Amino acid sequence: MASVLLKEAEAPLVITIDIGTSSTRVLLFDAQARQISDVGARAAYTVHTTPDGGAELDPEAVLEAIAGCLDEVLAQAKSREGEIAGVGACSLVSSLVGVTDERAITPVYIWADTRSAPDAAKLRAQVDEAAVHDRTGCMIHPSYLPPRFLWLQRTQPELLKRVQRWMSISEYLHLRVLGEVLCSYSVASWTGLLDRRKLVWDREWLSILPIDERQLSPLGDVDTALRGLRPEFARRWPVLADISWFPAVGDGVGSNLGSGCTTPQRIAVNAGTSGAMRVVLPGTPARVPSGLWCYRVDRRRSLLGGALSNTGNVFQWLRQTLQLGTSEEIERQLAEAEADAHGLTVLPFLAGERAPGWAGHARAAFVGIRWHTRPIDLLQAGLEAVAYRFALIYRLLSQAVGEAKEIVVSGGAMLNSPAWTQILCDVLGRPVIASAETEATSRGAALLVLESLGVLKDASEIEPTFGATYQPRLDRHVTYQKAIERQQELYDKLIGQRSTG
Repeated sequence: MASVLLKEAEAPLVITIDIGTSSTRVLLFDAQARQISDVGARAAYTVHTTPDGGAELDPEAVLEAIAGCLDEVLAQAKSREGEIAGVGACSLVSSLVGVTDERAITPVYIWADTRSAPDAAKLRAQVDEAAVHDRTGCMIHPSYLPPRFLWLQRTQPELLKRVQRWMSISEYLHLRVLGEVLCSYSVASWTGLLDRRKLVWDREWLSILPIDERQLSPLGDVDTALRGLRPEFARRWPVLADISWFPAVGDGVGSNLGSGCTTPQRIAVNAGTSGAMRVVLPGTPARVPSGLWCYRVDRRRSLLGGALSNTGNVFQWLRQTLQLGTSEEIERQLAEAEADAHGLTVLPFLAGERAPGWAGHARAAFVGIRWHTRPIDLLQAGLEAVAYRFALIYRLLSQAVGEAKEIVVSGGAMLNSPAWTQILCDVLGRPVIASAETEATSRGAALLVLESLGVLKDASEIEPTFGATYQPRLDRHVTYQKAIERQQELYDKLIGQRSTG
């Protein structure tokens, strides 16, 4: 990771706020997009889940975490606080919070909430999904907002009526701190409600859904500066009172840019709690391949790819449930294991499926368990199963944009497990480069702020740092191709055509 001490950092300095699913990080970067290693703060919060598929955050807990982190970072950077020129942000997407009188009256409904699966099925029967996909770049799925608004209308109609404005958690932060809201094209594209060509809220969706365009935030680009803190926050953070705060981008945008995947020549694989495989493209693709999504980086760049709802969370769940040993012992056993020798076929859909099948109703399945199946076999099979889902996305991306010269992996879930990274490399049959940018998402947000401030012309000007390059073992690659087909056969039998979300 390229980093520098505060005393050696090159001005101007940039604060980044990374609003994640389970925690917030606030970091400081310099003019060369180097993380300032002796400044930074992190605060955790809890995702509240329900048996029926709910996944929510407390908006006030998230804001409290962000504010506390900002307090810490400004205290740590006191000697150079006057050189801070901007605040950027990236955020989990999609997120949705209902606001009345400038206060949240709903929880934050996050991407993992699957309670709107029946409503997605209803919409799919009502509208032309191919046309929706072409206009918005998004499938009809519980992760996006159209089904969620129908779910609210069906289950909480009075609450729906009470809400004056709907916004993402990053917009809510700006509303509370700045008194001003702007939704970036990037965050808007993750809602499923943005016309990706015209960069306006999609008129056809708004004619169907129980909301009005006036309840959504005005749209703008990531380089549109917001200024002027509310008095209570201006007193708390006087150094930030009159500098530029920029609209948040989706965390996937930050991850791609921060790991150096700024052009079609590099495909980014991110493996955190959830996962994604993405490529940045200039302009607006004429066509979005079925099974993939197309979001926006900004008005001049798009992000094509697919996401997995089940990545690091699968690893964590299996490790806890099976009560496996230390990380060192797990790594040793995974490294020694033969490819697909356990005889298991796994669908890793603990939180439903996104790309490429978009079966929000899907559930996990482990098939082939026998008397001699060991806990480590279940873990290995689960990790291989996740890699197979990445392989399916990779096939679609390669068909759309050609084979990239490099594949770069970021995200703690996979980078903390070299054995899992090697499995992915073997499954793809391509060399895989480990990113050395441990805070790639925040670094991407910093690069966009530096672009917006005119310090950089383009994020690609500054190369990131890279770690080890993994080479594929071709005999294992052949084995894994057969396992992918076996997984697909199980998928067809148990899940088949998407019918309920």
